[in-house]
Amino acid sequence: MGFFSNMWTVMRKELRDFSRDRRTFLLTLLTAPLLYPLLFLGMNKLTNLRAETQLDKDMTVSVVGMQQAPNLVAFLASRGINATEASKDFEARIRSQKEDVALVIAPDFADDWHAGKPAKVEIVADTTRRTGDVQVARLRATLTEYGQSVGALRLLARGVSPMVAAPVNVGIRDLATAEAKRGIFLSIVLPLVLMLFAFVGGSHLAMDTTAGERERQSLEPLLATPASRSALVSGKMLAAVVLGLASMLLILLSFKLSASIGSGAARSLDVSFAAMGKLLVILLPLVVIGTALLTCLSASAKSMKEAQSHMVWLMMLPMLPGYALMAYPLKDTQLWQYAVPFLSQNQMLVKVTRGEMPSAQQWAVYLGASALLAVLLWLVAVWRYRQERLAISG
Repeated sequence: MGFFSNMWTVMRKELRDFSRDRRTFLLTLLTAPLLYPLLFLGMNKLTNLRAETQLDKDMTVSVVGMQQAPNLVAFLASRGINATEASKDFEARIRSQKEDVALVIAPDFADDWHAGKPAKVEIVADTTRRTGDVQVARLRATLTEYGQSVGALRLLARGVSPMVAAPVNVGIRDLATAEAKRGIFLSIVLPLVLMLFAFVGGSHLAMDTTAGERERQSLEPLLATPASRSALVSGKMLAAVVLGLASMLLILLSFKLSASIGSGAARSLDVSFAAMGKLLVILLPLVVIGTALLTCLSASAKSMKEAQSHMVWLMMLPMLPGYALMAYPLKDTQLWQYAVPFLSQNQMLVKVTRGEMPSAQQWAVYLGASALLAVLLWLVAVWRYRQERLAISG
């Protein structure tokens, strides 16, 4: 039998053996596709709920010195911000998260106001807690609007056009496409989730076909067959890739379904089969790389437990680019980024979720670098399989 015949035989054998354990097979194949809609719809619901409860509805703010600025208090009420007299321990209440924000009006506010001087107000908040971000931003914007309107009225009272105080009219022209705006949420969450599931989707089968069989002492008879070690490794890896790819297809279908039945921004996402096809092409090399790396590690493990112990740090690898880009964003125009594992997948996925198409050079660098890494890992796995002590358990 030739190389490819042996490879296909080994692949069918591994898939058949793995499918006999129906519970493990179904958990491996269906866990991620079933969890993804819950994650996606849950986060979408929480996002919409935050907008409804913190942006659209009226809010209450504790105010120190309300009697000093009745006009300001009335203006805040007209913008849906209701002022209440602050307690003496309002700072402690903010620290303990019983309140998110408070407003302190200076005792000499009225005197400065009548004298035409800047009257001081102070926003009190704990900026290290994100729960109050919306309230603080809303209060600050309202105070800025109040200051601008009062300033304009003072100029008019003196016969001066308010335009004199605004020598520069600053505007923003947003060049972001509608697809990019819709995908801003997905550009953070989707790459992380898809990369993680693609990288470890076939992990159980990849570990079981090497470390598991070695522990069960069923690997030695397979190594004793005339089939070449490269054909054995290729067949085992191909079986894990097929399982990982099937899981990814189900995840993308669940993503399409989730976006179709979701509300708000979820309904405006591009979930066409063309977009899903681009995501699948991007993720396929990662499935192969993850399977090859797990095969190498499993070939060096003496037991299934030892192989599974690598999953802790392996699951961190797809997350590192996302965290690094949050701290130090990079422009996705430099080609070297598409040759770096995990960073390249992240940048490609972000482009697609933004509704952009990677250039031919970016595709070439990405696919070439991914193929090279997969081949190197495959060679390491073949080298490890050629060592006779691989068949020895314990």
